[in-house]
Amino acid sequence: MRLHALLLPGALSLSLAAATTTSSKTIPSPDANGKYWLNTTHLSLAFIPYGASITNLILADKHGKPLDIVAGYDNATAYTLDAAHPHFGSVPGRYANRIRNSSFTLFPDSAEGEEEEEEEEEEEEEAITYHVTPNENPTPDHPQGVDTLHGGPDGWDYRNFSVVAYNPNSSITFSIVDPDGKEGFPGEVISYITYIVSGSTWDINMVALATTKKTPIMLSSHTYWNLDGFELEDALDHELWMPFAGMRVGVDGILIPTGEILANERGGVNDFWSQPKKIGEALEKGEKRKGLEGNCGTDCTGYDNCYIHSLRSPPSDSSDDWRQPSQMVARLSSPHSGIKLEVYSDQDAFQMYSCNQQKGDVPLKWTQGTDERRTIPQYGCVVLEVQDWIDGINHPEWGRTKKQVFAPGGDPYVLQARYVFGVDK
Repeated sequence: MRLHALLLPGALSLSLAAATTTSSKTIPSPDANGKYWLNTTHLSLAFIPYGASITNLILADKHGKPLDIVAGYDNATAYTLDAAHPHFGSVPGRYANRIRNSSFTLFPDSAEGEEEEEEEEEEEEEAITYHVTPNENPTPDHPQGVDTLHGGPDGWDYRNFSVVAYNPNSSITFSIVDPDGKEGFPGEVISYITYIVSGSTWDINMVALATTKKTPIMLSSHTYWNLDGFELEDALDHELWMPFAGMRVGVDGILIPTGEILANERGGVNDFWSQPKKIGEALEKGEKRKGLEGNCGTDCTGYDNCYIHSLRSPPSDSSDDWRQPSQMVARLSSPHSGIKLEVYSDQDAFQMYSCNQQKGDVPLKWTQGTDERRTIPQYGCVVLEVQDWIDGINHPEWGRTKKQVFAPGGDPYVLQARYVFGVDK
């Protein structure tokens, strides 16, 4: 197996070593609520095996008040009981986001990128079309749904991962074995999810290995953010800047990619690249609100869009990698709390969701909100998902196959991200 050249230092070796040494080590137990905590002088983060999810992230605001800035539940058991399953803080897999028609076609190696072209009829005969379990947008003819979201009705974030390594001062590693045929996906996949904290930084390293068959893999971190600890009415005053997001994936009314790649016009509702702006700016301005209507699907006003880092230049040398300050893909900040979050990633796209579908029926944790505010309202959070181009497996014209389809003996799937926290006082 060839290892990815840009892994976080020690992250993959930690994951693989943990898998072989767990039997001889005792993993510390979680707290009474089933949570594993990682603490630094600036941050406190909690995780659970269910979906390898982050459940709490606490830091002090500009007044020194501790705020818990991610959505979740007080107890690990609650994640399995919520029928709505909002994917709070989880790792969706084995393929994040949506798959059109709950199907995709994989070609043998001989039909992908070989120097001598084969006859089209031969390629079609050798291609294999897979049908995965649908779980979104049901219709009378398709009561389960017409597409697959986040890996299906029993995707990775509906399952318990194993804790294979845990150091409360620095890191935790989860693992999952996804069997051949689960949710309709071909081949077994073994994955390791490692979270590392240091100072004011949270690093994420995801590695997944196809062990028996060629298969699509695309993961993400599905964390819901509110930098005010959910103390205000919504998160529309949060300021977002995505300096490389010059384009986005065009979608239809149910957010399935159409194949179009759209430019984010300067000054338009999807322009977060030319300068930082409030997420709610278009909602405040009548002339722009019309442009925002339908932006996140039929009868939806807000954001649920996959932005492409089309303005990011390739690294000039090995030292100019994705961790450098010049490679920041997003910055989210709040004028109320002073908290800011900078996102760095090796991924080529970025899904932003403005919590349009929240409707005040999801409770806050006891560490959040106020006496008056005890649920998450519409626009009350922001989801930032580092990932590749969504549904790229159904759009070979985009050239994403090497980023999204993996085979035994080849490179592993790798996702790396870094979240750097600060406070403007």
